[in-house]
Amino acid sequence: MEIQYKKHYSRNLNRDMEYKTYGGKGHPVLVFPSQDGRFYDYQDFDMVGTLSQFIDRGQIRLICVDSIDRETWSDVNGDHHQRISLHERWFHYIVDELIPEVRHFSNETFIVTGCSMGGFHAGNFFFRRPDLFDSLLALSGLYYAGYFFPNYQDSLVYDNSPYDFLQHMPADHPYWDIYRQRRIILCVGQGAWEDDLLESTRQMDTLLKTHGVPAWVDYCGYDSAHDWAWWRKQVYFFIDKLENTDNVEYII
Repeated sequence: MEIQYKKHYSRNLNRDMEYKTYGGKGHPVLVFPSQDGRFYDYQDFDMVGTLSQFIDRGQIRLICVDSIDRETWSDVNGDHHQRISLHERWFHYIVDELIPEVRHFSNETFIVTGCSMGGFHAGNFFFRRPDLFDSLLALSGLYYAGYFFPNYQDSLVYDNSPYDFLQHMPADHPYWDIYRQRRIILCVGQGAWEDDLLESTRQMDTLLKTHGVPAWVDYCGYDSAHDWAWWRKQVYFFIDKLENTDNVEYII
C-alpha cells in the first residue's frame, strides 16, 4: 500500500497542517477523525487495515485529515464566536486548500466519511458543499450544532448545523436536486453511548424523507455500540456496497 505523510501551510489557519494518504489511485475518500482526533487515528484504530483490500485493488484511496476540535467544538468554556469562527476557517482550509491539493483532476468528487464527531463533520461538509462530494458515509454522527453551543446561536453556528439549515432551505434550492443524485448513508447503533446520535439520525432520516431525498439510514442492533470495533464492521460493509455495486439499494 502506498502511504504518504504530508505537511503544508494553511493560509486560512495561519499554521502548518498535516494529513496522510493511503493508496495512489481510485475513488478518493476524505476521512475526518472522531472528536479531538488526529489524522493518524484511522490507521491506529485499524480502519485503514479494514479497508486495505479496496485500497490495494485501486478502488479507493484515503485522505485522512487533521482536526482542530479541541479549539472549536470541544472548547465548551471558550468564547463561542471565536470557536465557531475558527471552525469556519478550518472548513475553508479543507474546501479551498486541501481538496484542491489532493484532487487528481479538477472535477473529481469524493466520498466523505467519519465516525462520531467525524460523522458530524462528514455530514456538514457534504450538505454544505454537495458539488464536491458524490457520497456521504456518516457513522454514529450528530447533525445539529446546538449540542456543542447550548444557549448560543449566530450565523456561523447555523451554517454549520445541517439539521437546522436543511429545515429552512427553500424547496426550490438547487441543492435539493443535487442531494437526490448523491449517495447518502447514515448509520447508527442502538447500543451503548449511541442515544444522542440515534435521536439525531432519526431526525435527519425524517427530514430527508420529507424532501424526497433518497438515503440509506441504517439502525444497527441493540448490541451496536459507539466504538471502533463496530465502526470497523460498518465501514467495510458500506464501502463494499459503494464500490462494488453500481447503484446502492437504498432503504427508505
